[in-house]
Amino acid sequence: MSSLAQPAAQSLVQSVDWVAIAPPTITAVVGLAVLVADLFVGDARKALLGWVSVAGLAASTLALLPLLDGDRSTFCLTGDANVCSYAADRFALVIQFLVLGGALLAALLSMTALKDAKRELPEGEFWFLLLSSAAGAALLPASRDLATLIVALEVASLPAFALVGLRYGDRRSSEAALKFFLSSVTATAVSLMGISFVYASTGTLYLTEIADRIQNVDGQLHTLAQTGVVLTLIGFAFKTAAVPFHFWVPDTYVGAPLPVAAYLSVVGKAVGFSGLILVTVVALPSYADVWGPSLAALAALTMTIGNVGALRQQPTRAYSAVRLLAWSSVGQAGYLLVPIAAAAYSDDAEKAIGSTVAYALMYAAVNLGAFAVAALVARAKPLNRVSDYRGLYAASPLTALLLGFFLLCLAGLPPGIIGLFAKVTVFSAAVDAGLGWLAVIMAVNVVIALFYYLQWTALLFRAPEGEPEKHRAPAPLAAAIALTGLLGIVLSGAPQLVLRFSATGLF
Repeated sequence: MSSLAQPAAQSLVQSVDWVAIAPPTITAVVGLAVLVADLFVGDARKALLGWVSVAGLAASTLALLPLLDGDRSTFCLTGDANVCSYAADRFALVIQFLVLGGALLAALLSMTALKDAKRELPEGEFWFLLLSSAAGAALLPASRDLATLIVALEVASLPAFALVGLRYGDRRSSEAALKFFLSSVTATAVSLMGISFVYASTGTLYLTEIADRIQNVDGQLHTLAQTGVVLTLIGFAFKTAAVPFHFWVPDTYVGAPLPVAAYLSVVGKAVGFSGLILVTVVALPSYADVWGPSLAALAALTMTIGNVGALRQQPTRAYSAVRLLAWSSVGQAGYLLVPIAAAAYSDDAEKAIGSTVAYALMYAAVNLGAFAVAALVARAKPLNRVSDYRGLYAASPLTALLLGFFLLCLAGLPPGIIGLFAKVTVFSAAVDAGLGWLAVIMAVNVVIALFYYLQWTALLFRAPEGEPEKHRAPAPLAAAIALTGLLGIVLSGAPQLVLRFSATGLF
């Protein structure tokens, strides 16, 4: 009896590839260690928690290097290595690099913000929440079943709610956290309902099996599957801040601590878009006639309303710089949606998805750089108005030049070659897929965006009103500005490196 039971028991045992899951695991373990250490570290030494967190994120990023040799997977179905819950393929590695690198830069910004906050932000809890969110964000692009995908999405999102509202006694922070929480919970509920419909139609949660089985669904199950696809798209549209599900973005960015807003603008978007790619292109390619037109329409609406919203910002309004970056991030989300929509019409879906990943890498570097400079200016001008940047060149020439460079990259103008390269790549994906109308709308929006980006850039070099005020950057903040500037300049010199690195390997 025992000899017969033994093989069956062994067949249920799964080996875990610890190297493959190392990046999110290290991040989560360091987060727990920081939370426990916070109980024993005195107030005078709380800064050590920040350095430990930065070191943990750096170690997690370095843990990606052994995975470059080839695709790896773990938590697979017994006897079928192709059906797995976790895959460390090229797509996952590139997004994990973006997520962990973005979290590392946000952590450098946070060290200065926590020091300036004068105990308004609890340090131990802050670092634990940031690392927990980063661990979930790193897990999501490697998820290859819908259950793991949703768990990773919530692990990335739930700590972010608390980060937004962590500032004690701040009404704007509390309101921002509540708005962010309610919108995200709604998105999760809609996504779960859509996923349940897909599961009811196919009988599986694994993405590759869904892709195979959903093609054979007919009758009433076909209607159920279509409804599930639409609901899942709506849920992820909330996460990506696509119009009309973008309403939470401006107030959330303004109410959150600036490093958290920077984190959400890059890592939060990476989470939403990587999940959207996995659900549409990997799990539901046979329903491209449903999600393709929907995403194309969302892309057009999102880029247009985002850029018009940024254009309407008054330079003298309080927090107008952060609001402008928030509306700009909505517009950039529209550009990121274009290649995903194009994948529904293209014969080379992998190339189209590579365009989204390449654009996301460019956007992450320069947008984090812009937020880093905004954090520097906010130390002297807490209201962070666009008008506060007038004459920045006279006070801090290098800082002004870098901010001008970041804004030109976002606009897609030289010397921001990487921004121009990324926009041309996305434009080409739309044209190659036969979405000429979407390419025209994108071109019009690029022109609209030029106005507010150039207006802000020109303000940096105008004569200051009164005596120019020097902006001294603490070491972590200076490191974040220098790293983003160096990355933007290097990639502008060799933009082809982005496309080579962002080859997805999903297919």
